[in-house]
Amino acid sequence: MKNNLNILYEDNHIIVVIKPYNILSQSDNTNDLDMLTILKKYIKEKYNKPGNVYLGLVHRLDRPTSGIMVFAKTSKSASRLSKQIKDDKFTKKYLAVVYGTLSEKEKLLENYIKKTNDNSSIITTKKDGKYAKLYYKVLKEKDNLSILDITLYTGRHHQIRVQFSNIGHPLYGDQRYGKQDKKQLALFAYHLEFYHPITKEKLVFEYMPKEEIFK
Repeated sequence: MKNNLNILYEDNHIIVVIKPYNILSQSDNTNDLDMLTILKKYIKEKYNKPGNVYLGLVHRLDRPTSGIMVFAKTSKSASRLSKQIKDDKFTKKYLAVVYGTLSEKEKLLENYIKKTNDNSSIITTKKDGKYAKLYYKVLKEKDNLSILDITLYTGRHHQIRVQFSNIGHPLYGDQRYGKQDKKQLALFAYHLEFYHPITKEKLVFEYMPKEEIFK
């Protein structure tokens, strides 16, 4: 994995990379490979760092989702990036492919989402769930599929997947909330925008997926 890392940007404070499909953002009880471990090893070897390497996880992508992630190389950077997320100063956009043709070609979706004991999420009430908001625009329709551009305003667990399943248009390849067709989930984080935690410069990263399903 080290030699195949797709690094978009790196300095002393942050590293911006493409997380591949089906790689964890951070380790869990499966002990499968994860981005945090991969990048710590990369930094340790590249800079000949002794001992443990610090790397802060400030946001996540679901395991079956690919796309742009930023990691913090210092605790100060991690704290400042986390505050930006809390203050809604991160802009995150995704490309997704959903089943069917949506009657409304642009729409704001607002729901309340609750994480369940089996690591899934469900649409629930304001009393029980956390507020979830996204905006989508249909880019293309083909073969009873729709390609969407999604701006994510809140980062709830499995948010995009559960919100589109809720309106009857589950994501292509979503084996948890959609069809059991064993295809790769068609969800890619293609745009990430935030302010550098030290220089305060606005940074904008875009990377388009190569898979034919998004064409």
